[in-house]
Amino acid sequence: MAGWLLRTFADPKIGKRLLRHEHEVVVDEVRHHWVVYVVPILELIAGLLLVVAGAYSSVDSAWFPWLLAIGLWLHAAWRSLNEHMDRFVITNMRVFRVQGVLAQSSATMPLRRILDITVVKPLAGRMLGYGHFVFESAAQEQGLREIRYVGRPDERDLTIQGIVQRTGLRGMAE
Repeated sequence: MAGWLLRTFADPKIGKRLLRHEHEVVVDEVRHHWVVYVVPILELIAGLLLVVAGAYSSVDSAWFPWLLAIGLWLHAAWRSLNEHMDRFVITNMRVFRVQGVLAQSSATMPLRRILDITVVKPLAGRMLGYGHFVFESAAQEQGLREIRYVGRPDERDLTIQGIVQRTGLRGMAE
């Protein structure tokens, strides 16, 4: 039962979204950088501290810290699952993003529509190895305008630029 639940709700099923008959292949599947899990981990720790505090409280009010702890744990689990399901995929033909746990949404942008990619790396991102992509395209696709917390952003930017160049979508300077 648990295996079915994980396969159903914890897998964005990227392979089902590929145009296999057009020979589309995944070049890179980008998950969020580990830094997005810091707040859920802190919520888990806070829940544990509440349980410990509940052990030292009076019998009449011991249920309240437990209730808060369970609420924090459920929020942390939901937030973690939501981050896990948010994927940015680079293929040989397009880039697309899939997000959502119960209801999923996806946004697609063909490589030929990408006009510019801005890589934003805040100070914390430079130290920890993440950044944010901001796409400028011929038709602004809201779901792909900004992709946050991308690990190894410079490497992934070069990957996209290389694919665009290899497919001949941008002309070489003469």
